Amino acid sequence: MFDVTRKADPREASFDLSAGRPDRLGARPDPEGTNFALFSDHAEKVELCLFDEDGTNEMARLELPRSEGGIWYGYLPGIGPGQAYGYRVHGPFDPENGHRFNPAKLLLDPYAMAMRGQLAWDDALFGYPVGDTDLKIDSRDSARFMPKAVVADPDFDWEAEQMPRHPWEKTVIYEAHAKGLTMRHPGVVQADRGTFKALASDPILEHLQKLGVTAIELLPIHAMAQDRYLVDQDLRNYWGYNTLGFFAPNRTYLAGEDVREVRTAVKRFHDAGIEVILDVVYNHTAEGNELGPTLSFRGIDNASYYLLADDRRHCFDTTGCGNTLNVAHPMVLRMVMDSLRYWVEVCHVDGFRFDLASTLGREPEGFEREGSFFSAMRQDPVLSQVKLIAEPWDIGDEGYQVGGFPWPFREWNDKFRDDTRAFWRRDPGKTGRISQRLMGSPTQFDHSRRPATSSVNFIAAHDGFTLWDTLSYNEKHNEANGEDNRDGHDHNLSDNMGIEGPTDDPRVNDARLRRAKAMLATLFTSHGVPMILAGDELGQSQQGNNNAYCQDNEIAWIDWDAARPDLTQAVADMIAFRKDWAGHLAPGGFWPRPEATESRWLHPEGREMSEDDWNDELLRVTGLLHHRDDCPDLLIVLNAMDDCDFALPDGDWHRCLDSALDPVICDEAVSGTITVSGQAVSVFRNGDPAE
Repeated sequence: MFDVTRKADPREASFDLSAGRPDRLGARPDPEGTNFALFSDHAEKVELCLFDEDGTNEMARLELPRSEGGIWYGYLPGIGPGQAYGYRVHGPFDPENGHRFNPAKLLLDPYAMAMRGQLAWDDALFGYPVGDTDLKIDSRDSARFMPKAVVADPDFDWEAEQMPRHPWEKTVIYEAHAKGLTMRHPGVVQADRGTFKALASDPILEHLQKLGVTAIELLPIHAMAQDRYLVDQDLRNYWGYNTLGFFAPNRTYLAGEDVREVRTAVKRFHDAGIEVILDVVYNHTAEGNELGPTLSFRGIDNASYYLLADDRRHCFDTTGCGNTLNVAHPMVLRMVMDSLRYWVEVCHVDGFRFDLASTLGREPEGFEREGSFFSAMRQDPVLSQVKLIAEPWDIGDEGYQVGGFPWPFREWNDKFRDDTRAFWRRDPGKTGRISQRLMGSPTQFDHSRRPATSSVNFIAAHDGFTLWDTLSYNEKHNEANGEDNRDGHDHNLSDNMGIEGPTDDPRVNDARLRRAKAMLATLFTSHGVPMILAGDELGQSQQGNNNAYCQDNEIAWIDWDAARPDLTQAVADMIAFRKDWAGHLAPGGFWPRPEATESRWLHPEGREMSEDDWNDELLRVTGLLHHRDDCPDLLIVLNAMDDCDFALPDGDWHRCLDSALDPVICDEAVSGTITVSGQAVSVFRNGDPAE
């Protein structure tokens, strides 16, 4: 731990001109003091503001004494961890040329690793008079409404911590919200709920270990700002895709101010054999469009940090969130890379899921899979070794890029979600499409030497219906969001099984459970990387809300008391089965491969599927036979119809998994033409698995 030997009164602090360094951005302490450095290519002067212990009173305002390459810097002896600070940046206020400098606005350091205080919405936070034109400047001081950056202590005792480093072939991802996972868990200490301490508590870790998941993928934990229009409606941005700082954790997830709480949580996950993947938002920031507030990047150097439209006054928005971070700029790209490396090297996280990742590949000519961001990631000796997952779309032109990202990126595959939902809903003509998904979506991913693990398969994610709501609602029910149910998409491919919403009818509930297990079995028997939404193993419902981004309450928090133990056990059994049969279900490459492997599709009559069979819109049952010379054959039968006959190939067959059963794992010798369960996945092995 850094303990500055001679602590200075901020009012008496002065720069040591011989000690400043421009190569280390942010506030970097050492035993003697702290180096401050900020990038702004178009600034004319940068002032460092030091605040008192509460972060409320400005104690000193010091002009950074040196600048080179657009980096303004200076070293302050006696200033160490815990010091609150902010910046005021001077330069032209010329919106029509992209410049929005306004020294009346206190600005958050983009490299801030800790923060003090919360953003309090006030018109003074805006660089122009709210309600008037953005071409005018607002001179009110915003400091008292702003959170302050804090000099952070980077030291942490990792002891003998080992990162799990699970290979992709053995990875099972659990997408969760750091707060929502813990707020209603009866076994979590109430005072800890919603924090990293609760997230890594014994009850949560034991649940994840029982399921057998190997990685938890956390919705954004970066420092974020609440949307003003949501606060005015007494709502909150729950998901957190509104980043204010890329290095600091969200204060509301900390029990105190010590950012080492995050590292402690990561260490506990690693000790439990579980990797930690962060959902990160480097495509836009919380400042919104040109009419948004001036909190950080806009006031530091609007023309460098953001993509601007041709007229330079307006933001170029490919995200639907008002602005687009300009990662094509070398110093903005450096900030992103520094942030990612910080989370890996200092916090030991195991990977990242990139929100709206198509935006990160946008070059002047459009999306480029070999663009500067991807090239930087692929050559980086640190980042190229962790798990990288792309959300392969944004709302801009040519923004949908499923299958278009370079190795080593994996990609969320919404085609798997849609085709799985449609097949089990018994939509006509979906058998051919579901066959693609079981084989890892080769049309999208079998190119450029990409592996079969390129596809991250899921049935439900945070955005949209939960799995149980997919089987309980025909229509979205987003009234609680305050937008008259207009928000959220309508392409849910859901089926309420005869009754809209929850019911006491045992036949409907049994049918929902049966289909839920069939859909999950499809997920865990498909090539690719399976991802399950937190709560889907419990039968979690959001009351039909498919856009719960603003529901920081019991609508979105996991309801542990309403869990369905039979569904939870089925998920755990399926994950264990997948791991046992990883050679068939999680191959490293696409099939068929020349080295003694083969996959064939079988008609219920026992023959191979023909072109006419694939075009038969009423055929909703098929079998996938995996053969490898080094282990028993595995036959996966998907039957979206009622119980029906299926002719097995010759061999010593045993039914080893049936999603219609409870428990789903079984061992039944079968041969010839047998009955396969309807609305279920049945799996058969040929011979003794010990072979």
